[in-house]
Amino acid sequence: MACSDGTFTRVFAIGVQGEESFYAPRDDVFTLLQPTSPPTMSSTKNIPKPPPLPHRFQASTRTPSSLSHLLVPKEAVETWDKLFKEGFGADTYVEIDNKSRFPAHSSVLAAASPVMAKLLNKSRDKNGKTYLKIFGVPYEAVYMFIRFLYSSCYEEEEMNKFVLHLLVLSHCYSIPSLKRVCKEVLDKGWINKENVIDVFQLARNCDATRICCVCFSMVIKDFKSVSSTEGWKVMKRANPLLEQELVEAVIEADTRKQERRRKLEDRKVYLQLYEAMEALVHICSEGCGTIGPRDKALKGSQTVCKFPACKGLEGALRHFLGCKSRASCPHCRRMWQLLQLHSCICGDSDSCKVPLCWNFKVKMKKLSRKEESTWRLLVENIITAKNSLGPFSSPSRPSVLR
Repeated sequence: MACSDGTFTRVFAIGVQGEESFYAPRDDVFTLLQPTSPPTMSSTKNIPKPPPLPHRFQASTRTPSSLSHLLVPKEAVETWDKLFKEGFGADTYVEIDNKSRFPAHSSVLAAASPVMAKLLNKSRDKNGKTYLKIFGVPYEAVYMFIRFLYSSCYEEEEMNKFVLHLLVLSHCYSIPSLKRVCKEVLDKGWINKENVIDVFQLARNCDATRICCVCFSMVIKDFKSVSSTEGWKVMKRANPLLEQELVEAVIEADTRKQERRRKLEDRKVYLQLYEAMEALVHICSEGCGTIGPRDKALKGSQTVCKFPACKGLEGALRHFLGCKSRASCPHCRRMWQLLQLHSCICGDSDSCKVPLCWNFKVKMKKLSRKEESTWRLLVENIITAKNSLGPFSSPSRPSVLR
């Protein structure tokens, strides 16, 4: 047996005799701060009298036992559970569909639910006895529901079996504690692709926002499997508007996913371009491998370079320098574009070591407005992609964004 509010076999008390106490009446509230050894006469004379505490902070004049912080003990829960099961002094009853009934106490039901209090005042049988009718729900679920009102107890196996019925009952009769338990059970792996549509519809009607989100996420992630279940087919016939809403949500989620994938691919390309320009500056200013400035000592082909794009760019540069048809060669055309892109980003073309940097800078001024905006947009995207890596992404690399 489990109790939703927890049952405790101990009662914790503050100021109980024989235990360490933090309770001190009236002016003795500061005595706990004094040293344990007896004070001397001179020390007591020098201690000023403390000012009176504000009214709301003054120590209570009640006895220590009245300050006890009581939690519900296990015995009390068992007593309430026994009261329900054995029906001592019952003055009303709960009736189910098949004319089955069991006794209850109107005072308990009215105190637990304001809805039940109004129903009990209006419903009386031939003998003038109040009663409560709960139709459309299995007997076991109603029995669990009323038992929970008494002791907050339930069997876990039965809770898993009737959790949807109890969710509806807790919502209809305004029992927040039971509704909270039902939502916790549903949120712990109870929902699957076979029942997700049924749970989703009930959760919407019962204002269970968290469960709605869980179901909605499950439908979007596995729409193909969920849409082939019997629950989906029934929902499609009974509530076509809800089906349309879910389908549109799945389409929107898929569109966002594709857009996110496209942006990641674009960002990857922009980062590759940035790395290529870093490697270009590195080769032209420091030299690397088998190519570089004439006044720099080359490192040789066996040296591992810290720039990932350096190896591929080294081969492209070698081809570019030796190609006889640079104007029509597709490989050389890419190299021309990379050199022009570098000049768009470079902030110091006068002293830049990259070939043709200043020439492309001058050429940019002669481009049409449309071509110039295209290059500027590409530069902005590369800078944004580079900044998204953070300030500690490549501390050892000389930046081309200067």
